[in-house]
Amino acid sequence: MQRLGHTRSSSRADHALWTPDTFIRAALPGMKNATAIIHAAPAMGAAFTEYTAEFEAGGRLGPAASQRFVFALEGEVIVVAGKKQHHVKKGGYAYIPPGEKHSVSAPVASRAVVIEKPYQSLKGTPRPKLLIGDESLVPGQPLMGDDAVQVRPLLPADFAFDCAVNTMTFQPGATLPMVEIHVMEHGLVMLEGGGIYRLGECWYPASAGDFIWMGPYCPQWFGALGKVPAKYLIYKDWNRL
Repeated sequence: MQRLGHTRSSSRADHALWTPDTFIRAALPGMKNATAIIHAAPAMGAAFTEYTAEFEAGGRLGPAASQRFVFALEGEVIVVAGKKQHHVKKGGYAYIPPGEKHSVSAPVASRAVVIEKPYQSLKGTPRPKLLIGDESLVPGQPLMGDDAVQVRPLLPADFAFDCAVNTMTFQPGATLPMVEIHVMEHGLVMLEGGGIYRLGECWYPASAGDFIWMGPYCPQWFGALGKVPAKYLIYKDWNRL
């Protein structure tokens, strides 16, 4: 039951929390039988665009003018690039480099997180190539030696990439080891569980389905609460100034 005029969503100068009760869906140019929930975009001051694409069977995305990262949440998406067809199921992902002619479609009703960002080239470094992966096959790495927080990097630690996308899984009661303050900005989708997020001087309950944007130098900290692990997908600009 909705409480009239009430929401957990919050918008501040250096951060935002969007909760599902406030999501608005709209088609983007070139989309067919699909809609987007746009979470972060240049209109709010972000240097990237992130949205959840909701596909009907046979739905597809429009073309991308920049690099694109797709993470399957439900169902299956098909990425066609370089005359090859790649089936990306739940937990799978695809990185499509800038300028790569491709298509993204769904044979069944599906949902996927899509991140798009203008690519920043680096002199003397070749551009990244198409990458298809599965999050479940990426080895977890303890965060700063803490086995209760596992980081799975979905993109290589390579200067060809100007961004990073990871999943982070927190056992109940686990926390980030410090309040982080840094130049990178984040887009974060809560995938499972929940906890408390500190953003700036505000403290927010966060749960599966929420989206969080963190601007550069926004103080940030997370602690997992509940009886099940908390897990999120997090983007950041990386390897560039």
